[in-house]
Amino acid sequence: MPPPGVCLNIMNERNKKNGRGSPTNPDKFLDQDFEQLQKYCTINRKRYIDDMFPPDRRSIGNGVLQPDELARVVWQRPRKLVENPCFILDGLSRFDFGQGAVGNCWFLASIGALTFQKHIMEQIIPMDQSFQEGEGYVGLFHFRFWRFGKWVDVVIDDKLPLIDGRLVFVRSKTPNEFWAALMEKAYAKVCGSYADMNAGTVSEALMDFTGGIHRTFKLDEAPPDLWDIILRAAQSKSLMGCGTPQGATSANTVLPNGIVQGHAYTITGVTKLMTNNQSVKLLRLFNPHGHGEWNGNWSDKSNSWQSVSPEDRTKCLSIRDDGEFWMSMEDFCSSYADMDICCLSPDFLDGSSECHWTSKFHDGRWVAGTTAGGCMNYRESFWTNPQYHIKLDAVDDECASEQGPNNMLVSLMQKPDKRNRQLVSNLHIGFSVFSVPPEYKGKRGKLPAEFFMRNPVASTKNHMDAREVMEFFRLVPGEYIIVPSTFNPNETASFILTILSKSDSHLEESSSHHVEITKPTPAENGGDTDSKATLFRQYSDQNPNLASFSALAGKSPGFGLDTCRSMVALMDLTVTGRLDGREFLRLWDRVVSYKDLFNRADMTKNGVLSLGELQNAMIATGIQMSDGMLNIMALRYGGSTGSLTLETFVSLILRLDCMSKIFKKMSDGVGIYLQESEWLYLSMYS
Repeated sequence: MPPPGVCLNIMNERNKKNGRGSPTNPDKFLDQDFEQLQKYCTINRKRYIDDMFPPDRRSIGNGVLQPDELARVVWQRPRKLVENPCFILDGLSRFDFGQGAVGNCWFLASIGALTFQKHIMEQIIPMDQSFQEGEGYVGLFHFRFWRFGKWVDVVIDDKLPLIDGRLVFVRSKTPNEFWAALMEKAYAKVCGSYADMNAGTVSEALMDFTGGIHRTFKLDEAPPDLWDIILRAAQSKSLMGCGTPQGATSANTVLPNGIVQGHAYTITGVTKLMTNNQSVKLLRLFNPHGHGEWNGNWSDKSNSWQSVSPEDRTKCLSIRDDGEFWMSMEDFCSSYADMDICCLSPDFLDGSSECHWTSKFHDGRWVAGTTAGGCMNYRESFWTNPQYHIKLDAVDDECASEQGPNNMLVSLMQKPDKRNRQLVSNLHIGFSVFSVPPEYKGKRGKLPAEFFMRNPVASTKNHMDAREVMEFFRLVPGEYIIVPSTFNPNETASFILTILSKSDSHLEESSSHHVEITKPTPAENGGDTDSKATLFRQYSDQNPNLASFSALAGKSPGFGLDTCRSMVALMDLTVTGRLDGREFLRLWDRVVSYKDLFNRADMTKNGVLSLGELQNAMIATGIQMSDGMLNIMALRYGGSTGSLTLETFVSLILRLDCMSKIFKKMSDGVGIYLQESEWLYLSMYS
């Protein structure tokens, strides 16, 4: 049985801090341990079958094959298909494979780029895998991908789907080589099925292969220095891909010039040649279909090649229908819609080699009712979005003299809430950056709504329905607030905020502080001490064992017996299971004080606190808590409606008050900074 959600979150946070999810220590996808499974199969002399991605129609998915084709699918291991199967034969090459039945050209184009970078390829594909009995073969393989902030190790069996003896999906041009087909199967498992790989962008796969720095360029809005950026990217060993605009239909129509509409390509080479005493900028592209090429200027059979030197022609030109071709920079920009660059290093961003880039990452979440305030169109709720305070230092003199026009890249990526990729519905997301004026510097917690009446100094151009949005801009040294948001309020999703800057930067969530609870002020309407003491004695004399519960429940009709037991346990300093008169009076004052606070926070006067009203009540009480903590409090105490009654509100505040005192005692009264996950756990289960 898996651990409860909050416990699982705590475990994940601790694993992350211990290095789990790093390239050298990837997380186990779906908790499947490759080494343990291999050991089990070896000891028991079994061939592995993956019950989490079984060799049946569920793993193929819907819409890829016709019903009659699905009925003819047979799953077989490579050892049954060919006499001498090889995982990798004579190295890895973009020419090793061809696309199959699913429309995942975006994935295969990215693999084409990947084959140029051996160090990245070896991170994804453990090279010690084999089909040989004496080398540990049990029908079990594994691959590694970066998925939304962490590396995962993905386990698969080696059964592949065939129809009439032919592989349905990616197939190698060498019949006994299977690394590409197995890698595709592992990625299909991550996506949910083969069908879930249908349609995508090159940027998505490039990020999942590297976890690196990524930029997308719309070629109809290309910056004037795009060629220089591409050259730097090639020198930085970046992965590059591009896509053509979609035609009138979703079909991959081949244009008269040989370019396929709505298709992904790999950029495999960049060069500048002299032709007729002029330089020409050329890009080499690869079609993951493995055939079909551009037939315009600088194509394989173009006369343009006769105008360059024999040395350049020999070095660059290869006349064969293998899907790879050259074209000029001008034709590239007019034939393709966008291009993507992904690199482990941000050096390609500009030409300032002397500058040292720093990176900051933060996992966050928008939750309807508490931290999902929508875009700046919703001024009253915008401030409730997660806020991140960043301080930018000045760059050193060497960097300042060489740096380009921009010095900060901000990326916002939303995480999926479903395993199956095709079921994921992206929200429209974006972010805004605000300069912090002197009067707001040093303030703790979230900045209020009035602060955001000013205009941002930078922002996304618009909120986009995309997995990731980013902007590259320039900021002067100073303090800033970055606010990621969905377009509409009350939309729930998780996200990763990434910030790259040329100078040292210091990033923290503005709402993330340790909890300090001010002592509740006794309410003026709490009544005199004598009358409360008389009430306590009245119930105590009737039944000493039930005195405390009865006194509380009797005078507070909305409080159930379980809540009263909980409050008694929190206030019972002598651990007798009951309250004496002094303890009862202290509890009574708190309940009345919290009731007064509840009534003031209940702006709608409907007898419950909405999540927004709860946020205001927390601030009024003197509590500073992170957005993550507030979200969990709402889940724990808000019930199905997300609203808190007086009973649940009092119970919540009383527990936080007691825990605060306990932890301050543990730290000798100085106060301690607890991990948020530990506060979450205690608030959920104490």
